[in-house]
Amino acid sequence: MAQPYIKLTNICKKFGTVQANKNVCLEVDKGEILALLGENGSGKSTLVNMLSGIYTPDSGRIEIAGKGVVFHSPKDAIKAGIGMIHQHFKLVDVLTAAENIVIGQEKSVFVNRKKTAERIKALSDKFGISIDPDKKIYNMSVSEKQTVEIMKILYRGADVLILDEPTAVLTPQEIKGLFAILREMKAQGCCIIIITHKLAEVMEISDRVTVLRKGESITTAVTKDSTPQQLTEMMVGSAVSLDIECPKEKLSEKPVLSVDGLIKRSPDGVPVLNGMTFDVYGGEILGVAGIAGSGQKELCEIVAGLMKADGGSVKFEGKEILGLSPREILRHGVSMSFIPEDRLGMGLVAGMSVMNNVILKSYNRNPGPFLDRKFAKTLAEQIVRDFDISTPSVYHEVKKLSGGNIQKVLLGREIWLSPRVLITAYPVRGLDIGASYNIYHVLNEQKKKGVAVLFIGEDLDVLKSISDRLMVIHDGAVVDIADPGSVTKEDIGMMMLGHKPGEEADRAV
Repeated sequence: MAQPYIKLTNICKKFGTVQANKNVCLEVDKGEILALLGENGSGKSTLVNMLSGIYTPDSGRIEIAGKGVVFHSPKDAIKAGIGMIHQHFKLVDVLTAAENIVIGQEKSVFVNRKKTAERIKALSDKFGISIDPDKKIYNMSVSEKQTVEIMKILYRGADVLILDEPTAVLTPQEIKGLFAILREMKAQGCCIIIITHKLAEVMEISDRVTVLRKGESITTAVTKDSTPQQLTEMMVGSAVSLDIECPKEKLSEKPVLSVDGLIKRSPDGVPVLNGMTFDVYGGEILGVAGIAGSGQKELCEIVAGLMKADGGSVKFEGKEILGLSPREILRHGVSMSFIPEDRLGMGLVAGMSVMNNVILKSYNRNPGPFLDRKFAKTLAEQIVRDFDISTPSVYHEVKKLSGGNIQKVLLGREIWLSPRVLITAYPVRGLDIGASYNIYHVLNEQKKKGVAVLFIGEDLDVLKSISDRLMVIHDGAVVDIADPGSVTKEDIGMMMLGHKPGEEADRAV
């Protein structure tokens, strides 16, 4: 039997009292795509961070092409031909694609632009990658930036590629493009390790799957011989239903939230929201699909009172709230909760405790000038119980929690305020299946209580399953509001790129 190109044997890593990895074993062959599956906190990221030189194992052995290696830094891993693309890209926005690809790699301070361009073209032709070397990063879509990251790794001569949640914010068409590149790299003999929570993608792209649970490698299975249900059960350790509930509730007679002709321009005058109009009714989940940067962030922040609009109207139960501050919105009796896209940048204060984060939005209800810490502790403990938040205590810093638990703290705080409108942006981004389904259940419970839920998501399968209506946006405008049960993912993908329903058929005629 041929020797695996990458072999990890009994890898262990501990952070304080937390055992992140325990005797993990993993093998990857040349010309293979291996998916790494596991719940949040199962040790996936720690494992690949050791393979990419960010961490050093406490014990165990890493072999590349049959030889034992020890990485003290990412530079050592890069020299061994290993490259990793993180969820948050490491690119310089004001530089071109070519400048980002060669930055830090050329020995001379002077870059031979002609030679660089020739080498980039040769790599593009070899792996079927479409890239404009002169395009600035700030003008690129998410998928274009990802392509630049892949090219950076290939330019260094790497033959091992590790991708962490690579399809998180891509359209179906962009995912197909990425998978085409990965398949070509596989055909050229590269090793590819992909971390993802999307089981449909695991089934489509991977040859084998290694499942981690609580820091240990449970099994490695051949993908074509497995089912999503089997893989989920191996991840969680028990039977799990993959059906997302979508109860049909009686809608409010009038919309709870009405957005009409909403306009927002960037500082240089470019429309970010371009006349956006829609209604959300009590007792429904209105899903929102759109490629990154289509105006989702601005829409949320304007409705929540965090950003000023340049025109249009936002009404809550018939009352105009556009232009009011978040505090004024509260004073007007508007019960509206906002779960932002960046949970630690905008939603929570990383260095504060769970208790202090929970009380952040309700301290002004406190009688007198001093905070009632007993009430704050009781409330925090109730939210920890109700949402099954895994934390040593309510005094534990939020930044030290896993992504799933951070999200539950934020969601619990907002729901405790008994909202009439719940705006949630990417509430399950980066979360494992168990944590994600817990949040879907919470959103459905709010819907049953008559809450109007605006759900901005990125997984089209989830959006189709959980939404009562699905609004697709492009360049700050509504392309269509569709019935999730009668529209395909491909149709949604075309609308996300700005094509209205029926346009393709019209062109064919």
